[in-house]
Amino acid sequence: MLLKDIRDYQILFLGLFLVLGIGTRDWTLRPELIGVAIATCLATQLILSLVIGHWSLANDKGQSPNFRSALITSLGLSLLLRADHWTTMAIAAAIAIASKFIFQVGDKHFFNPANFGIISALILTPDAWVSPGQWGEEWWYGLLFLGTGGMILQRIGRWDTTAAFLGSYSLLEGIRNFWLGWTWDVYWHRLMSGSLLLFALFMITDPRSIPNSRIGRIVWAVCIAGLTFILRNYFFVSTAVFWALFALAPLSILLDVFWLAPRFAWQEKDEEAVVELLTPNSQLPTQHSALSTKK
Repeated sequence: MLLKDIRDYQILFLGLFLVLGIGTRDWTLRPELIGVAIATCLATQLILSLVIGHWSLANDKGQSPNFRSALITSLGLSLLLRADHWTTMAIAAAIAIASKFIFQVGDKHFFNPANFGIISALILTPDAWVSPGQWGEEWWYGLLFLGTGGMILQRIGRWDTTAAFLGSYSLLEGIRNFWLGWTWDVYWHRLMSGSLLLFALFMITDPRSIPNSRIGRIVWAVCIAGLTFILRNYFFVSTAVFWALFALAPLSILLDVFWLAPRFAWQEKDEEAVVELLTPNSQLPTQHSALSTKK
């Protein structure tokens, strides 16, 4: 049933952002590339599920494949990645979904699929690029992202990750701004970015690829904020947030070893969406929240 899973809301919101961005920001995004991204993600999810022998990453019960995760990945790619040729978008989409099946430890993938697809396209193809400033700095975009992203984060309980990232990054930029003697309008200019909020609310908070424990998530988010700050201000990388997440994604596995906690899982239960936190150690308690089915 539509909207019984919190990811249905995420799909709805990302689709809204895509329509809104095309309609209000005059993006040079061709509709056929969106179609290629969606079709490739869904097809790759189905094919790899069949080839590898199970229907979804965290599902060992042989249930039907769930395409929500693949659709979310395709919308994320459409929002952030730009390309001159449809083959570039297809490569990014296929690699994004494949990364979930390849780079995993204990049925947990540690790369964010959309992020992995974006970085792969930037490295492997000559015509891919990302436009971090595509949303501009209008305040109502920020309110829209905070409202929709906040609703999802409240349901999945991952506000700590967003708060740690934005808080750390804002503090570092504030210290630098003060040290250089710049006015505070420069500071707000560097922070008021729709793409930065999209990243903090919808990409860095993917519950299936981030550390399981709260302390692990906070440490991980602070590290990403620090690397983003260094790449942006000392190496002048405009897409620093995406490279930082890509570089530090494997750190989540190490943090899971340091701080043991039940891993996040999606489970559909009748008409009520619930979250079940599972762990290989059966002695750890199972917790529930208002969510459903696994990626």
